[in-house]
Amino acid sequence: MFEKIKETTEFLKAKGMVNPEAGVILGTGLGGLTSKIEIRCEIDYKDIPHFPVSTVEGHAGKLIYGDFGGKKIVAMKGRFHYYEGYNPEQIALPIRVLKFLGIRHLFLSNAAGGVNPAFQIGDIMIITDHINLMANPLMGKNDDRIGARFPDMSEAYDRSLIDKAVRIAGDNHISVKKGVYLGTSGPTFETPAEYKYFRTIGADSVGMSTVTEVIVARHMGLPCFAVSIITDLGIEGKIEYTTHETVQREAEKAEARMTTIVTELISSL
Repeated sequence: MFEKIKETTEFLKAKGMVNPEAGVILGTGLGGLTSKIEIRCEIDYKDIPHFPVSTVEGHAGKLIYGDFGGKKIVAMKGRFHYYEGYNPEQIALPIRVLKFLGIRHLFLSNAAGGVNPAFQIGDIMIITDHINLMANPLMGKNDDRIGARFPDMSEAYDRSLIDKAVRIAGDNHISVKKGVYLGTSGPTFETPAEYKYFRTIGADSVGMSTVTEVIVARHMGLPCFAVSIITDLGIEGKIEYTTHETVQREAEKAEARMTTIVTELISSL
C-alpha cells in the first residue's frame, strides 16, 4: 500500500497538484460544486496509477485541482463504494493520496435518507458522528508509517468546523440540521424495518458512503467535516418508492445552499 501511495502521489505532483490545503469529496448530485473551482488541473481516475474507477451514475470520476474559496484544493468528483466491488485497500488509497499530497482538512458530502421524524426532503444535515455498519477499511496489517493501529474516533467530525459551519449557515439564512449518519454497504435502499432499526440505534440519516472515508482520514490524523443532503425519507408513513434518479434530483436542488456553506468554511481555514 505505502509504495502505491507514494507512486500515485508523485504522479499527481508531477501533473501540478502541489500543496493543496484541503481535500473535498463530492457525493451524488453534488458534483456541480466544481463549477466554483478555478481549475488548474483535471485528471480522469482511469489515468491515475492505482486509482479505482467510478462506476455509479452521478460520479464523474475526475480528480480536480484548483482554487476554491481562496484556497488550493483537490476535489474528488466521484467516490468509491463497497457495493461497486472494491476492497478496503482500494477505497482507502485515494484518501491516503490526498493526505500525502499535503491536505490538512477533508470535506465530504453525500446524499442520504432521513430517519429522524423532524427531517424533510431537502434538509441539509451537518454530520456530528457516525455509526458504521460496513466493513472497517483499516482491517488487515497496519502500516505505522500511515497511522496508528488503533486510531481514536471520539471526534470523528471536527467540532470546531461544525461550530463554524453552523455560524456560516446562520449568517446566510440557511437552515441546517445536525445529526448522526449511519453507513451501510448498499446497493439496496433500506427496508421499512431497517429504517426503524437504524433510528432505534441512534441514527438521523443513512447512506452508503462517507463513513469509510472518514475512518481512513482519521487514521492519518486528518480533521473531517461532512454534510448530508436529505433526499428521501425512511420515516414510518412517509416512505416512498426511491430510485437513484430521484436521489440525484433532490440533491441537486439543495446544491447551492451546501456550496455556500462549504465555500465559506474552506475560505476560513
